[in-house]
Amino acid sequence: MSDAVTAVSQRANELDAADPLARYRDRFTLPEDIIYLDGNSLGALPKATPGAMQRVVEREWGEGLIRSWNDEHSGGAGWFDLARDVGAKIAPLIGAAPEEVIACDTVSINLFKFIWAALAHHRANGDANRTVILSEPGNFPTDIYMIEGLEQRGLARRRLAPRDRIAEALDNDVALLMLTHAHYKTGEVFDMAALTKAAHDAGALVLWDLSHSTGALPVDLGGANADFATGCGYKYLCGGPGAPAFAFAARRHHSTLSQPLTGWFGHARPFAFSDDFEPAPGIEQLQCGTSPVLGLTALETGVDLIAEIGVGRLYEKSRALSEFFLECVAAHGLDLDLVSPSDSAMRGSQLSFRSANAYAISQALIARGVIGDFRDPDILRLGFAPAYLRFADMAGAAGHLAQVIESGEWRADGFSKRAAVT
Repeated sequence: MSDAVTAVSQRANELDAADPLARYRDRFTLPEDIIYLDGNSLGALPKATPGAMQRVVEREWGEGLIRSWNDEHSGGAGWFDLARDVGAKIAPLIGAAPEEVIACDTVSINLFKFIWAALAHHRANGDANRTVILSEPGNFPTDIYMIEGLEQRGLARRRLAPRDRIAEALDNDVALLMLTHAHYKTGEVFDMAALTKAAHDAGALVLWDLSHSTGALPVDLGGANADFATGCGYKYLCGGPGAPAFAFAARRHHSTLSQPLTGWFGHARPFAFSDDFEPAPGIEQLQCGTSPVLGLTALETGVDLIAEIGVGRLYEKSRALSEFFLECVAAHGLDLDLVSPSDSAMRGSQLSFRSANAYAISQALIARGVIGDFRDPDILRLGFAPAYLRFADMAGAAGHLAQVIESGEWRADGFSKRAAVT
């Protein structure tokens, strides 16, 4: 072991000993032999989640039965209000007011709602020619697919502009600027306030996808004067696989908001069973079908834990972890092609490296118990969920990466065979 590697190993121990968030690792279920660097795809399981779900299943469902839609849930007002209550807990994490956020549906569905709402907004204001939805090439696929689906039906037009040309692509045809705050592949972060202002100056509305930001990065939707936002609950919020998403609509839009999925939970009085739809007056109008109580229960547990730790402290540690990982990589003498911004203030809670052998390398690491992921066509992506990762994990992961690359271990049979989920 070189002196440089010994030095970073010792430093990792010192950093862990001084880490004010170290105690929170014990609040998560993590296998002892795993270094988990994929919390930006699926967050680790909070230890409180199984108990919370067992309580809902056995007591609230098993004993309360249908009465639990009205009866108390974890100190709340029953299952019926759970989507609103969980949304209110997410709100402070994204710089929103409690009445501006609701936990519902999926990111894809919420994107569709907001794209439609933006088009309807401009039609209602006599500007029906604004049908362009502006985004960037390489945005997360579901974001772009949602535009494409409407375009194929003649309801919208898709325009993609490189991120350094977005502001100049805003013209009188643009109805909505739709961007992901922290890019899923590279982690590069947009200046939310500046681009929101540029869009508003051009007469467009703005929709932010916060899937790779919420719970790891500071977000201030109110300060940026954002119109709409959505994000998933299963990454840094640790809500479990397929957890409900959340939707944000600025209060100023509530009285005129028009969303196309007019399901009964978005009705002003769902149990009036009226033949005619009347939207709920507030954020509840963004709901569609019946709330997924079990999914919301798991999400609420994760949100409570992340809120307890605090986004500011999580962000500070996230930056420290990624910077230390790069130190460890350098100590091993690895020359990797970093595609994430080198400035930690300009990236999300991840590091991404380009290599023609990225998939095989990622599989070789997983076989060693270092779980990251791969993003087509050539990106090895490592996520740094600060709630439960240690600096020793950074040193260990860098060591495994060096061994995999230097030994050519990634060339072994099977590591290049693509699985359905990468």
